[in-house]
Amino acid sequence: MDIAKEKLIEMYRTMVRIRRFEERVAREFAEGKVPGSVHSYIGEEAVAAGVITNLTTADYILSNHRGHGHLIAKGGKPDLMMAELFARKTGYNKGKGGSMHIADPDIGILGAQGIVGSGIPIATGAALSAQMRGTDQVAVCFFGDGASNIGRFHEGINLGAVWKLPVIYVCENNLYAVSVPQSWASAVKNIADRAVGYGIPGVIVDGMDAAAVYEVASKAVARARKGEGPTLIEAKTYRFHGHFEGDSGSYRTKEEVAEWMKKDPIKTFKERLLKTEVLTEKEADDIDQKALAEMDAAVKFADESPYPEPEETLKDVYA
Repeated sequence: MDIAKEKLIEMYRTMVRIRRFEERVAREFAEGKVPGSVHSYIGEEAVAAGVITNLTTADYILSNHRGHGHLIAKGGKPDLMMAELFARKTGYNKGKGGSMHIADPDIGILGAQGIVGSGIPIATGAALSAQMRGTDQVAVCFFGDGASNIGRFHEGINLGAVWKLPVIYVCENNLYAVSVPQSWASAVKNIADRAVGYGIPGVIVDGMDAAAVYEVASKAVARARKGEGPTLIEAKTYRFHGHFEGDSGSYRTKEEVAEWMKKDPIKTFKERLLKTEVLTEKEADDIDQKALAEMDAAVKFADESPYPEPEETLKDVYA
């Protein structure tokens, strides 16, 4: 599959912006400016970029606790995201949701979900809505390997398959559910193998290769838009940081981490784009510098934004 030059550059830019956002969040968290918990997406950027570059603003995504990358790739604004992480009232959820619950329905972000696997049935419902309304929208749900062992995974995918809904289930298999290796928690080697139980395609892809992810997702999105039903994509990837900021990751060997870091999706993709003359060194540097400036501005915006007032505690709370 030939990928258009502008799509390749878009994916690279998206990955760089995600990386710079997450690096800055980690720094601000270490300085005590970010309350609550933060789960870094560093290392997994190729999955969000590769999948979401296939989508339109009208399409839906459901994210999870490690969701900043998905949100940025779908068009989420780093300044509003940073303000939310800083618990400021200018944030996406007025400072009340934090890292794991950011949403923007106007651009198809139906919400990140703090409860593991909870986005799967919601994405199935969003796809049912699109089917009933007769639109060509698709819904994409991102979740980790740990979520694939939860009842919501099986129930949601089964229903999506039975009704041939326009939904793509994307498992970001980074090999660990918190500190538990996937091999300890699942009898199947590949999570994508479970698709056969629902009569849908199950596809394994190198989650460190944005172009490979793009190609697989492109076919799944086209299939969904044609009314042919869901696809289960398993992207084999790796988080470079611990499960959350502050987690030492002592359950992983230094050798394992070092081997995966050699596959850094941004570094390897940049090398490919330079070699094929899709990008020049100067263009790549400009993308990086703009991303750094964008995150500086996001932190400044968050720092200068007010906290919610105590009397606003119950406002916009529905459950």
